[in-house]
Amino acid sequence: MTVKTRRLSRHFTLEELIVSQAAARRGIDNMPSPEIIRNLRRLAALLEKIRALLGGTPILVSSAYRCPELNTAVGGSKASAHMAGLAADFTAPGYGDVYQVARKISQSKIRYDQLIHEYGAWIHIGLVPGRRKLRRQNLSIFKGTGYLDGIITKPA
Repeated sequence: MTVKTRRLSRHFTLEELIVSQAAARRGIDNMPSPEIIRNLRRLAALLEKIRALLGGTPILVSSAYRCPELNTAVGGSKASAHMAGLAADFTAPGYGDVYQVARKISQSKIRYDQLIHEYGAWIHIGLVPGRRKLRRQNLSIFKGTGYLDGIITKPA
């Protein structure tokens, strides 16, 4: 899949939010529809707010949009916001570890639906479609724990 560079926001491009090594390995076309690209613009705007909160530190997105076939291939949730272009997994190593970044976001006034500190390795942030109410749900998950309430460093 070849995509012409398309800026969604000051610091995020469409290519960055749809690239997938898993899709490339499996020959999956991960090109989103125009509706999903609109959602990716909302997601990019959210990531810009997070970047500003972190003092301009670059955000490294490891996964954002996943078409249903790709989502299934990587074992994503059947209801994953990634499939709607409304979620991203990322790190910001220039700011701190993922726990520090997740805590900073959870303590901010940034509006999001779901923030998950995942396995001490990355942060998942998600929105909801349209004008549905954002829950500001904060969760953590570690190997063998399932989802835990709040942003925590490790399971008790």
